[in-house]
Amino acid sequence: MLRALRHRNFRLFFFGQGISLIGTWMQRTAIVWLVYRLTGSAQVLGTVDFLGQISGLVLIPFAGVMLDRCDRYKVVITTQVFSLLQATVLAALVLSQMIAVWQIVLLSIVLGMVNSFDMPARQSFISQIVDDKEDLSNAIALNSAMFNGARIIGPSVAGLAISAFGEGWCFLINAVSFAAVLVGLGLMQVNRLDAVNSCEENLMEGFRQGISYTYHVVPIRMALALLALISLAGMPVMVLMPIFAGEVLAGGADILGLLMSFFGMGALAGTIFLASRKTVLGLENIIVAGGSVFGIGLTVFAASKVLWLSLVLAFVMGIGLIVHMAATNTIIQTLVDEDKRGRVMSLYILSFGGIAPFGSLLGGYLAEFIGVSATFLTCGAICLAGIAAFAYARPVWRSHAEPIFRDKGLICED
Repeated sequence: MLRALRHRNFRLFFFGQGISLIGTWMQRTAIVWLVYRLTGSAQVLGTVDFLGQISGLVLIPFAGVMLDRCDRYKVVITTQVFSLLQATVLAALVLSQMIAVWQIVLLSIVLGMVNSFDMPARQSFISQIVDDKEDLSNAIALNSAMFNGARIIGPSVAGLAISAFGEGWCFLINAVSFAAVLVGLGLMQVNRLDAVNSCEENLMEGFRQGISYTYHVVPIRMALALLALISLAGMPVMVLMPIFAGEVLAGGADILGLLMSFFGMGALAGTIFLASRKTVLGLENIIVAGGSVFGIGLTVFAASKVLWLSLVLAFVMGIGLIVHMAATNTIIQTLVDEDKRGRVMSLYILSFGGIAPFGSLLGGYLAEFIGVSATFLTCGAICLAGIAAFAYARPVWRSHAEPIFRDKGLICED
């Protein structure tokens, strides 16, 4: 289950990012609580999240073109430095008690623009720091495990820190945590020549080629379409969680931290399961199973009014969502051609990072009218409908995926 850690570069990336992401999750938890404390409005909470994420929406596809033409190693370093600076400014404003909602929006927009390059860069970079491509699927699963391990630790620490010291310290800790990933990147020995592709075509032509390639590779197209639907309907649960913790469970920042931590523990359990798999074959069934678990968990979570049941369901939702997303990631990284990897992974990021803001915006407005519980129930039903459609079309998916698997040597000829 840990075989990808034998690669030195991936090991440095894994532990450096692990520390940094704890700070990132502390900041994410602190921001939603800060906005909720300042405004008390689900609509404003959803709008702030929408504006922060939508800022990078237009940039993500072009970021993928750049990643197929530029040194991914340098891009990752640059994005980490800018993220550090954003967290530092946010910490200074909150600790000096000068923070206002418009400042949070502005800094969230800046971070959204940075993330439009950072997220596809880190996803594409994994294939570059794992020398044995047979370990790539394990590296993707371990990367998800690291992400969700941080999701467990970060929110729980943030909940305690907010209660004891306020949100500002969460932002400051996040800024300091970037030192770990920057040190890890500095110690790597990366063959950066492999990351630089031809710059002959212009940006728009490279973008067009990426879209055309993704559309015509049917398994990738189907997987991304389902991921986009799950993101649209499912991601509002994370943004509206403070409302659920405050209004339904009558709790504070500590309850929010518990809910997000249990969600993260479920996600970690899901990635451990995926890391134990030795083949990508059959992952289309895992995509269906994970999405179904998430959708069912969300519909039942909507009706919960007691803490212990909500925590159990948050755990179940965490398993389902991360299994669905990580299985989709692994399938796509396996199917994609290397010279299109940056562009396709940018579309993967766009399918949840770009679609999720619209879900947050719609979810925030819907919660104002029908309540957060009814909103969660509606979202769960939409997720389950999408999963049912994908499950029905699995024979089509397999008929197009199996020839690619054969070409890559993943299916042996009799």
